[in-house]
Amino acid sequence: MAKKPRIVIIGAGMAGLTAANKLYTSTGSDHLFELVVVEGGDRIGGRINTSEFCGDRIEMGATWIHGIGGSPVHQIAREIHALESDKPWECMDGFSGEPKTIAEGGFELNASIVDPISTLFKNLMDFAQGKLTEDSAGSGGDACYYNFAAKAALKDCTSNGGFGNQSVGAFLRRGLGAYWDSCKDREELNGYGKWSRKLLEEAVFAMHENTQRTYTSAGDLFNLDYEAESEYRMFPGEEITISKGYLSIIEHLASVLPPGVIQLGRKVTRIEWQPEGHKSIQVPNGYDSRPVKIEFCDGSSMLADHVIVTVSLGVLKSGTGQDSGMFNPPLPTFKTEAISRLGYGVVNKLFLQWSPNGNRPANDKEKFPSLQIVFHPPESELRHEKIPGWMRRTASLSPIYNNSSVLLSWFAGKEALELETLSDEEIINGVSATVSGLLPVSKHHKEDKYNSPEFCNGNVESCDDNGVRFGKVLKSKWGSDPLFLGSYSYVAVGSSGADLDTMAEPLPKLGSTDSDHHPLQILFAGEATHRTHYSTTHGAYFSGLREANRLLKHYRCVGV
Repeated sequence: MAKKPRIVIIGAGMAGLTAANKLYTSTGSDHLFELVVVEGGDRIGGRINTSEFCGDRIEMGATWIHGIGGSPVHQIAREIHALESDKPWECMDGFSGEPKTIAEGGFELNASIVDPISTLFKNLMDFAQGKLTEDSAGSGGDACYYNFAAKAALKDCTSNGGFGNQSVGAFLRRGLGAYWDSCKDREELNGYGKWSRKLLEEAVFAMHENTQRTYTSAGDLFNLDYEAESEYRMFPGEEITISKGYLSIIEHLASVLPPGVIQLGRKVTRIEWQPEGHKSIQVPNGYDSRPVKIEFCDGSSMLADHVIVTVSLGVLKSGTGQDSGMFNPPLPTFKTEAISRLGYGVVNKLFLQWSPNGNRPANDKEKFPSLQIVFHPPESELRHEKIPGWMRRTASLSPIYNNSSVLLSWFAGKEALELETLSDEEIINGVSATVSGLLPVSKHHKEDKYNSPEFCNGNVESCDDNGVRFGKVLKSKWGSDPLFLGSYSYVAVGSSGADLDTMAEPLPKLGSTDSDHHPLQILFAGEATHRTHYSTTHGAYFSGLREANRLLKHYRCVGV
């Protein structure tokens, strides 16, 4: 009897389990294939990792459903009733309330300062993402300043040779400069200490840039390609979190697979494939005609007809470098060059527990406000010296839902990596110093502040009973985790959407001279293989479906 084709999926995250689910549940395919999912870690989910902190359900990785209109993730969550829960969860009330924007030194910024810059930044990003064009942008009323700035930035870019190798960061800064040029001779601000109007506006703009860094995982927006930004697509509708946790989606996808299909603790060290014709592989009992050999860290190996590789772009970058040998023979140049050119960044989340008075729960009047934080630049002589550099590029510190005692900040780039190296004590001291740096500079200003308790400076253990006490700390560590080496992909300057398409191409290709006997030996899935939905869980989902369908189509076409 002929052997069933063996399909091995590397990685039990969204892409891998979607592919496995599709292959197993398709009509008759459970008898057609031998299916194995190997996962290097001790859990399923990949960059989805639902956890609990101080009694609240939180997400260490993927957090949001980015638009509910047409999202397959939202559809699954609705079908399995994962959008309903009696247990409190992260962002259960969405973006609750208006955040307070506090500038270093304790100055709460009013809307007349924050809103124009926020609108400018949004309009500039809308231009970059193709949501606004020169023709569609309005020109009347207050919109004229913002759209003039965007159009001036566009003109500046195109007059310098078009958008080839232009960055989103450069476009944004050109837009800010054009905005200032269009708004000259304005009155200087009073009552904000040493903050000038221009310094405050630039700091608010930088706050939005820092938020954008966490959205894209680009540690520096000057590395984020402008031209490709307009190809990225989001689903319409609101963005929501999943009440029962993102892991509920993963568990649903895995639930159809028989016991033993998913093998945990099976870290792949090497994939041997045969791009140039077929050779039988020697095994203990003779020879096996399967063309791919997968080797694991424990010295064991497995043969396969097809391997769907769903590891992160960070792992692929590490595994295809000059001194590494994840693939033997190495992947073709067109594939390794795409892997090298694309961007892949680190985004981490920091959760902290707080209480206004020892361990006593906060009451309604003592709730921690949702803060947008505006800092002096790291090189500024006006900066608060005790605020650490890794805190200066976070944009917010907020409860994970209204009245929660759990606070959340997001970090990207080198600050996210530095966060991973810090002890809990160093983190608590750094956050405490930052909060103290946001305290009002005088009694007059203090009376005008938000209705919240006093914060304490320095080590949490030294706080008195009247100060805010930061207690437990929990942080993600995606950058140093060898199974991920980062968070998600972006299109870097020098790469393009075409590189994402290249990432998705199987090896050997169907119809190539090398694929006559054993085509589709290595297939690729994961968020970094989707041209328009990269960096998202639904992009990973779509990619898993794509590769499963590729194999289903192949076998049905050849009559197996």
